[in-house]
Amino acid sequence: MSETATEDLAAALRPTAVIDSDSPAVAALVARVAPDPDEDRLERILRLYYAVRDEIRYDPYGIMLDREAFRASHCLAAGTGYCITKAAVLAAAARAIGVPARLGFADVRNHLATPRLLSLMDTDIFAWHGFTVLYLDGRWVKATPAFDLALCERFGVVPLEFDGRTDSVFHPFDSQGRKHMEYVRDRGAWDDLPYEAITADFRRLYSRLIGRRGGDFHAEAGPGAVS
Repeated sequence: MSETATEDLAAALRPTAVIDSDSPAVAALVARVAPDPDEDRLERILRLYYAVRDEIRYDPYGIMLDREAFRASHCLAAGTGYCITKAAVLAAAARAIGVPARLGFADVRNHLATPRLLSLMDTDIFAWHGFTVLYLDGRWVKATPAFDLALCERFGVVPLEFDGRTDSVFHPFDSQGRKHMEYVRDRGAWDDLPYEAITADFRRLYSRLIGRRGGDFHAEAGPGAVS
């Protein structure tokens, strides 16, 4: 492995303000879900992926733009999050067990957002959709723990599985053949959250959504509720 590659992996292992892999909350998650350091790292990652996917309720409402709100430990404490914060939790947990991890981003067109969410966003383009990129068996693999199983069942969307070997990204169609998710722009992978770029775009694009409380996305996602 080249010196540059070694340095790249080292950066993907260090704790940051957002990917706070050294926090007590992340340590507690690892200790509960994947406590055995002698277990195969892939098996530990899979346990952590499903815990983050299903135990943290997906909620696109109440997005806050202060840096603290993006932290993995903050998402764990809240028990709810959206794509970026849930990706940060998985990245932090991976780093905590010695697996290099980055945050990946893309702009996506979500064909199954609820009417209320779309009305607040004024667009069906979700900028800076977040996922986790993990270095396993000598290659980077994408993992998307955003939508929990309960939400997928309400939407009629096939839940995203992850095997640690192939990319886990949103399906283009749902279980009924309707358009689901379309990737329209790749924003790359980052060792830390590109905070300034994300918050600037969110303020510009989603001013009516930021900080809004009171929604229940799981309830909105019931049968017949999609756009």
